[in-house]
Amino acid sequence: MSRPLKRSLTLNGHRTSVSLEEPFWRAFRQIAETRDQPINALAAEIDAARDAETGLATAIRLFVLNDLQARLDVR
Repeated sequence: MSRPLKRSLTLNGHRTSVSLEEPFWRAFRQIAETRDQPINALAAEIDAARDAETGLATAIRLFVLNDLQARLDVR
């Protein structure tokens, strides 16, 4: 198990920190690369789509999980 690592992101011109475990950071970066999209742009999309009760780190983890499930065609 890895401990969460805090990294900075820029969302719509504002800096913020997000703590994720290293495997989630790696998967998140890979998804952004696959989409040919900067990680900050992808994070901004996730941020805009999340509801007010969901933290950004949780939203990113769920996004990574949903991406994996979609690729595995898991429902």
